[in-house]
Amino acid sequence: MSPRAPQIFFVSGSLFFSLLISLAADLVIGEKYSFNFTDVDGQAFSTADNHVTLVLLTTITDVAKARAVGDRVPDRCLGDPTYRMISVLTFEKKHSRPVRALLAALVRRRLDSEARRLQKRYDQLKIRGDARRDVFAVADFDGALASQLGAKPGASELRVFVFGRDGKLLQQWSDVPSTEELDQALKPGGTTSASSH
Repeated sequence: MSPRAPQIFFVSGSLFFSLLISLAADLVIGEKYSFNFTDVDGQAFSTADNHVTLVLLTTITDVAKARAVGDRVPDRCLGDPTYRMISVLTFEKKHSRPVRALLAALVRRRLDSEARRLQKRYDQLKIRGDARRDVFAVADFDGALASQLGAKPGASELRVFVFGRDGKLLQQWSDVPSTEELDQALKPGGTTSASSH
């Protein structure tokens, strides 16, 4: 092996490692992002399509935290078409097409269950409409969305993001935000204060 070979290997290895880090880098508050999603019901969304979008990145085994975030969404946001919450469920293993179809069906069943819980809240607040139309979940089978959202490969912690109407990241957390933090981030105009990690 020539003396240059280890240098070339080291440089190319360093570039590859840097690329992996940059692909899984934290998002920056105040920057605009246009992430595109297709949920398990076949609906297409973007973080820059004139909605205030709350995105939860979680795994199928940690749905309780996602539910806790949903429970802390301010009443004023419920039933308001300006706001929406999308859960991105990352699966830790690669699955075949038939298994993906089965998992997507299971996610839809869970969405139906969550919608029934949300419907009770709608009824208490006298909000008209079907809550099932306001719950969205994306199955991230290959980890591509998780990577775009800054998750490290194999990471399983909850990530929560609030994007403004134009895709500007208003706030992010690496755990369940408090009711007050979520309320502040979802106010018209939102907040661009430092993220709470």
